[in-house]
Amino acid sequence: MVLNRITRICVLWTLVLASGHALAQSRDEILSPATGSAPKSAAPGSAGADDSPISLIGSEYENGIKLLQNRFRIDYNVEEVTMVFFREYGSAPVVLVRPDGSKIFQSQVDGKDIFWFDADTYDMINIKNPVPGPWQAVGQILPGSRVMVLSDIALHADPLPKILFSGEILKQTAYLTNGDKPIDYSQFRDVVELTIDLVSTNNPNYDNFGADDQQIATFEDNGRGMDEAPLDGIFTGQFNLGVAAGEWQPIFRVSTPMFTREQVDPPIRLYPNPVIMNVELDGGGNDYHKLLIDVDRELVDLNSLLIDGKVRYPNGDVQNFSLTEPSDAVREHLIIAFDYGIFRVKLTAYGKTVNGRDFILDVPEYTFLVAEPELPEPEIVAPVAETMPEPAIVMPEPVPEPTGMDNQTLMMWLIAVNGGIILVGGIVIGLVMWFKRPRKAPSDTSAKASAKVSGKVSGKAPGKTNKAPAEGEAKKGFLANLLGKFKKNKAPEGN
Repeated sequence: MVLNRITRICVLWTLVLASGHALAQSRDEILSPATGSAPKSAAPGSAGADDSPISLIGSEYENGIKLLQNRFRIDYNVEEVTMVFFREYGSAPVVLVRPDGSKIFQSQVDGKDIFWFDADTYDMINIKNPVPGPWQAVGQILPGSRVMVLSDIALHADPLPKILFSGEILKQTAYLTNGDKPIDYSQFRDVVELTIDLVSTNNPNYDNFGADDQQIATFEDNGRGMDEAPLDGIFTGQFNLGVAAGEWQPIFRVSTPMFTREQVDPPIRLYPNPVIMNVELDGGGNDYHKLLIDVDRELVDLNSLLIDGKVRYPNGDVQNFSLTEPSDAVREHLIIAFDYGIFRVKLTAYGKTVNGRDFILDVPEYTFLVAEPELPEPEIVAPVAETMPEPAIVMPEPVPEPTGMDNQTLMMWLIAVNGGIILVGGIVIGLVMWFKRPRKAPSDTSAKASAKVSGKVSGKAPGKTNKAPAEGEAKKGFLANLLGKFKKNKAPEGN
């Protein structure tokens, strides 16, 4: 038990002595305000420039101990410092420990003296008037990563060529420095954004007078596009100069979450597209149009010109073609003339400028119209007069008009019809009057005799008689009376 305690005490004293030795050594290496000499312990890959306000504390062995990792010292004459800590993807932001032991958390930053930007892979912290002395960063910092002090970030790229064309596709490489020292830490690509903008000089003698600013390239170190290798510290920009020709001023811009740096280069001249196209309708004979391709020979070496293009016909069909034979003559291509309408030609040109620089050029679309020919109007030929016998004129026979009924006949028919109607009406009226005339009462003797006869026939008493038949018949209608008369007339014949 005692031996274990003694062993722990020895280990702690070893650490204290090592820390004290490191502190004494770091004091000797602090930048002096007069000379600004560089600390000898600046680790490569950090911002160990000659004017670095931060020096690392401890040896490699001491920094291998977790409790003593990521320690650094800030000079006493520093007014502002910007640091970057690279940590594991998605981990929590680091925690800074001041020399007095107080801690700075990202959630407690007020945005006055301390500015903190946390991303998925790094923390960028800006501190104004930091407390001089030893500091420490606690968090899941990547192995081998040290505090990186940002002092003067700059983009270094080759000057743009003197001859540039509108529509050109250009490759450009560049690298970054921090305090005039190259940045060889690959993770730093996530911290900065590198772009190139073109700003019009507003020269009224050029076509780009009054044009808006144009961003023509973004530099990447991801192994995509024209970038050759990812994370090699060499940034590649692919220029697409699809802007108006004229006089432009390039501006190289380096942007970080905390600040932006710009580098303004001298103005450049952007020349118009040098490829010239024309067409000869039916110039190829046998139903072919001839496409002629030439260049501005004061800027382009015609012998080096290669053409890769396609023709879109009016009906939508597409024909691809290539012209790869080197020559100092105008390039020709035959287009089938099997349709009328608008033909569209799109080219990509490869070649060299007159000063020997290779270029790739996106040529604007060229169109031409093939109109359908108008048919001539037919000529009207006057008939030739010939001497011929006049034909005999045959008059048609008159068609007899249909004979109608004359007025006299019509009048006779009307009189006859009306007379017949009147006659029939008179007969009917006479019959009605005849049936409705009054009859005389029979005599007593005949009545008695008839009563006896009827009583014998019917078996009734002679003194009892029925109602007179005329009384019942008078109450009936005309048709019933008429039928009754006929029945009475037929009854005696049956007896």
